[in-house]
Amino acid sequence: MTEFARGVLAVVRADRAGTVLVSREPITGLQIAAGHPIGKWHGDPRNRDAWRRLLQMQSKWPHRIVFPEGQDFYDVEYRHQGEPVEGLGAAHLMDGLGVSLPVEPCWDADHVTLEREQLLEGEDGTYRSDTSEVRVRHLSSSAHYEVHGPWVRDGAEAARKGGLAAVRHGGHLWERRADLFPRLQFLPEVEAHLRQLPPVWVQPVRDRLAELEEAVSAWDPDTRPIAPQWRSDVRTEFESRRRLCWFTDLDGEQRLFDWHCDFLPSPGRMHFRLLHEQRTLRIAYVGRKLGV
Repeated sequence: MTEFARGVLAVVRADRAGTVLVSREPITGLQIAAGHPIGKWHGDPRNRDAWRRLLQMQSKWPHRIVFPEGQDFYDVEYRHQGEPVEGLGAAHLMDGLGVSLPVEPCWDADHVTLEREQLLEGEDGTYRSDTSEVRVRHLSSSAHYEVHGPWVRDGAEAARKGGLAAVRHGGHLWERRADLFPRLQFLPEVEAHLRQLPPVWVQPVRDRLAELEEAVSAWDPDTRPIAPQWRSDVRTEFESRRRLCWFTDLDGEQRLFDWHCDFLPSPGRMHFRLLHEQRTLRIAYVGRKLGV
């Protein structure tokens, strides 16, 4: 428990503003081991300072309370060695750092491999179960902080400087679009879409926009008359769904914005149309998959 506390407190020292300890239940009720409540640890005068600092850090429980409003993620489950691991799954979904007491050898690791099972909807409206392996950042001792310290410090520094990596809510994407994505165009309605983005979608949307920006910046319509060389999976909509992809363009005319890309967690989607003569694209929609 002492090593665990040292690791967690090293993170908060590096990024006090961006760190919060989230657990399944209040840590005051934690059982370190069978018959060994946490009170036996924090009752030791040597541990009282660390205990007070842990209490100051923890402001949220259970894990699901940190999910963005309207997102429950009941369509995805994470398991480790066959056992459900809600906390580590939440850390992966929120691009965070999972923490565990090192009560078993498997938790003495700076990364943990999880099995993720997710219910996915196909283009034809049917559902299927998809299982994959994912890795989540993990910490159970101060030694693991040495591995993750650069990531923690880089995030804190980026937030201080205000670069692309510092974007932490959708409003930043809209307000700084001219600086971050100078070659992309947006319909006015996209402002509301970005400002209302759930936190879990901010980084994926940021990354998709950066990839689109990179693609159009290198696009020569004379040599690639159909579309740029995309940096991720970008495609046009199926004929049966194109009726959903008409939006009012800047000149007041209805036009088809059927080019799209996805972002996780599903069903995130972004719709746009290409403007070959301007060597760019215009984004009309960012949010849940249309019609879902």
